[in-house]
Amino acid sequence: MKIIATTFALASLFVGTAQAQTYPSKPITMVVPFAAGGPTDIIARIVGEHMSRTLGQQIVVENIAGAGGTTGILRANQATADGYTIMMGHMGTHGAAPALYPGLKYDPAKDFEPVGLAASTPILVVAKKTIPANNLKEFNAWLKTNESKVNQAHAGVGAVSHMTGILYNANVGIKPAAVPYTGTGPALNDLISGQIDYMTDQIVNVVEQIRGGAIRAYAIATPERSPALPDVPTTVEQGMPEFQVTAWNAVFAPKGTPKDIVTKLNGALIKALDDEPTRKRLLDLGAVIPDAAGRTPDALQKLVVSELERWTPVLKNAPK
Repeated sequence: MKIIATTFALASLFVGTAQAQTYPSKPITMVVPFAAGGPTDIIARIVGEHMSRTLGQQIVVENIAGAGGTTGILRANQATADGYTIMMGHMGTHGAAPALYPGLKYDPAKDFEPVGLAASTPILVVAKKTIPANNLKEFNAWLKTNESKVNQAHAGVGAVSHMTGILYNANVGIKPAAVPYTGTGPALNDLISGQIDYMTDQIVNVVEQIRGGAIRAYAIATPERSPALPDVPTTVEQGMPEFQVTAWNAVFAPKGTPKDIVTKLNGALIKALDDEPTRKRLLDLGAVIPDAAGRTPDALQKLVVSELERWTPVLKNAPK
């Protein structure tokens, strides 16, 4: 029996190694669990384009939106673990989801093979142009004074704008009316037109509107200013260091994907992040590219665990 078991194990190892050596032999599907045109979709297409060249097969982006990104992530994770279906997860799907969706059918820390962090996107506090506040301190004071009539937008439960808005409001000490939208696009349209007072969201979503003067940015929630928006002061500069948050997007594979395949995918991602034209596209959007230590599967696994620990207590009893 021992001989049979050993033979079977060796045969399985040989098959796995052979698959990894020939991988990929056909196009790869990268599931983006949000609508096309959002920050996760944009980052997936930018890095996926270069990864395709490295791997010698096209990476086809498939958008499967719903339930704060959890619908697409669950569906992708139920695919065959052979490296031909991967996914671009983010802070919501792999950090906030368990607190926001008690019946979630996956465990972000246990049910995936982490491939690597693709990019991080700083959060900004943005508002309609007509608010009579000149800086973050004045804006926070205005929010407190007008709390009963202020409305805040977010792109749906589980969206980065939803999560970070809850954290921001908690730090300011207010509970304004929250207006959920089906995505960032409609929320921004109403912010620009003045129907909504403010929101917190990723730099990738709002950088062009800020540059064009369509909306006002009061702060960026990072220790240092962004080269993409050098005139926007940080929360640290303005006396609100407790509100520091950066969203992130990362590549995952279904649990059980062979380690050699995960290594190939990670190598292709690293080459994309080291490619100057690809880096420029990401940096122009205000994204932050991880350093070498932050690009490994182990680093991504640790990030997921730390994000679960951070967001669960913040979001568990928060208004939805």
